[in-house]
Amino acid sequence: MFEQNENILRGIAAAPGLVIAEAYVYKKEVETINSDPIDDINEAKENLKYALEKSKKELNKVFSLAIDKLGKKRAAIFEAQIMILDDQILIEHIYERIEKEKINPEFIVHDEISKYQELMNASSTEYMKERSQDIEDIKNRIIKNLKRKKWKSRISKNVIVVTDSITPADTILFSRENVRGYVTDFGGLTSHAAILARSLNIPAVLGLIDASSRIETGDILIVDGYHGQIIINPTIDHLTYFKKRIDELKKHEEELEKIKDLPAVTKDGKHIKIKGNLDLTEELPFMIKNGAEGIGLVRTEQIFEEYEAFPDENEQVQVYSKIAEQMFPNEVTIRVLDIGGDKVLPVDLQESNPFLGWRGVRLLLDNPDLLKTQIRAILRSSSKKNLCIMVPMISSIFEIRKVKKIFEECKIELEEEGKDFDRKIKFGIMIEVPSAAVMAKQFAAEVDFVSVGTNDLIQYLLAVDRSNDIVTKLYQEFHPAVIGTLKHIIQKSKEAGAKVSICGEMGADLLAVPLLVGLGFDSISVSAPVIPTLKEIIRLINYSDAKDLANECLNYLTEIEIKDRVKQFFALNLKEFAEEWL
Repeated sequence: MFEQNENILRGIAAAPGLVIAEAYVYKKEVETINSDPIDDINEAKENLKYALEKSKKELNKVFSLAIDKLGKKRAAIFEAQIMILDDQILIEHIYERIEKEKINPEFIVHDEISKYQELMNASSTEYMKERSQDIEDIKNRIIKNLKRKKWKSRISKNVIVVTDSITPADTILFSRENVRGYVTDFGGLTSHAAILARSLNIPAVLGLIDASSRIETGDILIVDGYHGQIIINPTIDHLTYFKKRIDELKKHEEELEKIKDLPAVTKDGKHIKIKGNLDLTEELPFMIKNGAEGIGLVRTEQIFEEYEAFPDENEQVQVYSKIAEQMFPNEVTIRVLDIGGDKVLPVDLQESNPFLGWRGVRLLLDNPDLLKTQIRAILRSSSKKNLCIMVPMISSIFEIRKVKKIFEECKIELEEEGKDFDRKIKFGIMIEVPSAAVMAKQFAAEVDFVSVGTNDLIQYLLAVDRSNDIVTKLYQEFHPAVIGTLKHIIQKSKEAGAKVSICGEMGADLLAVPLLVGLGFDSISVSAPVIPTLKEIIRLINYSDAKDLANECLNYLTEIEIKDRVKQFFALNLKEFAEEWL
């Protein structure tokens, strides 16, 4: 790999892929807004009517294009934007202000819609802040149409788009021009731009802060969507290295095709199940195609975003039954709602520290009807006997037993209603907080399985906010405390008779895979694109060697020592992967 220099920028790896192409710096025209008085109120109201109708027509066109490219559920992003234009209370209030204040309608539109954005930006969740960008798109569209200016989203073909931020509409419209990649100053993993880029299979690196001011149209860029890296005007050495990597990736993909349907069995016979993490129902065919041996985590809070309103019990049954049927006979683990923290809450609540606040099982136990509806729906969908249920953010035995009590109540209700369900459905918990890790044996004795959520577990163990750029370097997957805690969880949970899986991002870190195998995980659950590569790594190593590696690493005192030892393991046993890190 290359030394960091002023031409190499690092951001958020939002959509995987590797591409070399020319940059196109997309600068959005900033409209001047003034509160000048108007002479003709009727003319101003007619202009507003025209702007609203024109904006709606434009978004309907984008909506139709999005349906063709993404399917109706993902295209609902734009349907939600159109609904803002149909908000009678908002629109009538703008008309009333034009009559009363007699000032430019674009100022009133800007002022009124900005109030929505201020509420979202004041939220403690990144999700809500990113949704304010969607509303910015609506506001600017109306204002441009008030000024009778043409909305420009057409660009040169086959370029990497560089901009401060990308709206969902931009993402769809740009895709018509065979855009090769996205580079933005702002935006995160949960932004609609990131979600759509992943759906469209376009490499994207977001959150680079000053990329649009440092890159010029025509610059040659290398976008590495795997590692969140951008190289501006690469040297011959850079180009040679990355062109070789692109060729290798193509060949590697062809090789992975041959093994994707094979089990992840080590050379000495240890089978580690490689499952998928499901965010969108549209990912199911891709997950099956990539050879997932089940689904280790269905993020229901993400799937529910596909609906205009919170789905009722029957709607949830349709979703879970479809997933169970398509994955049969492989197991599917459905996690009940994990909202709060960095995920949007169903209520307007400001918390000084949401990661330590009202989230996960805490919120569900305070809203038992919400929990019961979901548990009943999961049970009703379990007739194929391949569904499991999992509860997030558990920190006490009391919480486990309280949820299990509700779980049993739901079973009794369904029995009385004559509804069919799997009476032996497996019940599990996520271990993501230190109290659950410390009491892993006691917690595991209460359930059938545990799944380690490393994203939260690491940040709680190391007291590092993983969304805070200032302390990002302190978020260390290979920290000795993390490795030791994982070993403790696995050992104690298995002593209690529970199966142990990992479903956090650490599972998708290729460098970590031999170590995770050696520590003793029964299964690893990752996003669909990573599944074949994990299988390949596991099929190339011996379980006995991986155990020796893990035992050695448990004796080291620093992250650097552990990573260096794992890299040595790759150099000896997985030479085809070693160049990435050595």
